[in-house]
Amino acid sequence: MASIMDSVNQRTQLVGQNRLELLLFRLNGRQRFGINVFKVREVLQCPPLTVMPKLNACVRGVAHIRGQTISVIDLSMAMGKRPIEDLNKCFIIISEYNRSIQGFLVQSVERIINMNWESILPPPKGAGRINYMTAVTEVDDELVEILDVERILNEISPISTEVSDELILAQDQHPTLLRPVLVADDSSVARKQVQRALQSIGVQCVLAKDGREALNMLLEMANNGPIKDQISLVISDIEMPEMDGYTFTAEIRNNPSLKDLHVILHTSLSGVFNQAMVQKVGANDFIAKFQPDELAKAVQSVL
Repeated sequence: MASIMDSVNQRTQLVGQNRLELLLFRLNGRQRFGINVFKVREVLQCPPLTVMPKLNACVRGVAHIRGQTISVIDLSMAMGKRPIEDLNKCFIIISEYNRSIQGFLVQSVERIINMNWESILPPPKGAGRINYMTAVTEVDDELVEILDVERILNEISPISTEVSDELILAQDQHPTLLRPVLVADDSSVARKQVQRALQSIGVQCVLAKDGREALNMLLEMANNGPIKDQISLVISDIEMPEMDGYTFTAEIRNNPSLKDLHVILHTSLSGVFNQAMVQKVGANDFIAKFQPDELAKAVQSVL
């Protein structure tokens, strides 16, 4: 399994080309799932787990890996399905989301595939609200579900969206902003987190579920007049179906009607390559998810 991850650090050239690489895995059954390689630190055979009292039921235990104690979440249980059995034959995907490291227990890990974000599509409309997908794609004539990991983690350990009283008081001394902020994120949980944080400082939001939808919204607004009279700034996730945040930002910079918009990339992705990509595509700032005060301060500094 080490061979499947040994070149992850060499894959950053895909970023900014509207491409990604997915690590494919299975839980219970034949259904395939995917996770962005950039969020994966390593994949390893499930080590012995220590069961701790008062853990969430979906946390099967903690593992001691490379000097760290990491919670191991059963992805199948987190999605309301039966637990993964026979831990001796399972794998753990060590990942980093929202400034924290966690392990995801999976039944098997298959391979890494290289894809274009245009091939990553929003979930089918008939999927309903109670699902854990941010997107779907097709591999070998089979449907692959890309999980809304942010939703899963928020249900297990909710993230506070409260902005500090100090920032709210500072905003109260200024008039309410009339021009909203455009927020683009494929996770419904992430969109609501940003919206709640910004509304607490008097900032209204216009929401888009991916980069393509957000760009179309901006282009339509630009047809009705100067864009900066309608939108104060843009906050965009990086991982999104059809058009990622880097490509979305580059499209803004390449369009004469949109190029002066302030763009903040706000993502659960981590790594030093992000800062280089921020400069490459012309974003104004990069903020790792999710710290309400840090986001609120960034927005206030622009306004």
